[in-house]
Amino acid sequence: MTAGRVLVTCALLAATACTEAERPARVDIVEPVDGAVVCGPDVRIVLSAAEVEIAPASEERSGTAHHHLLIDRTLTPPSDTIPAGVAGIIHRGRGQTEFVLQGLAPGTHSVIAVLADWAHLPLDPLATDTVWFTVRP
Repeated sequence: MTAGRVLVTCALLAATACTEAERPARVDIVEPVDGAVVCGPDVRIVLSAAEVEIAPASEERSGTAHHHLLIDRTLTPPSDTIPAGVAGIIHRGRGQTEFVLQGLAPGTHSVIAVLADWAHLPLDPLATDTVWFTVRP
């Protein structure tokens, strides 16, 4: 291989590695899908994440996050810690990716999923997903 080819190959590999490292974390609400009509009063929430490792909040490691769910609430300020002990805000601090919301009243509801670090600060850039669904009795 010529010196020129080696330099081009190294430059391409460095650019690819840099691009992959800079991909922002993403969270998706897999279930229920947006606009779903579900039988209640209990509703199963299934979450997935990409470009970040889901880990318990007790693990203080960079590159990890855990899930938070905001039920029928607006998003908290992204620079603030997601509060604990507040109705409608659920911490999945053990790294869980599934949760059953119990006792939802019939009608339209929203769920916002937010990825946060071990200190419960939303990731920067923000990683959220929102679904709206209707619960029927």
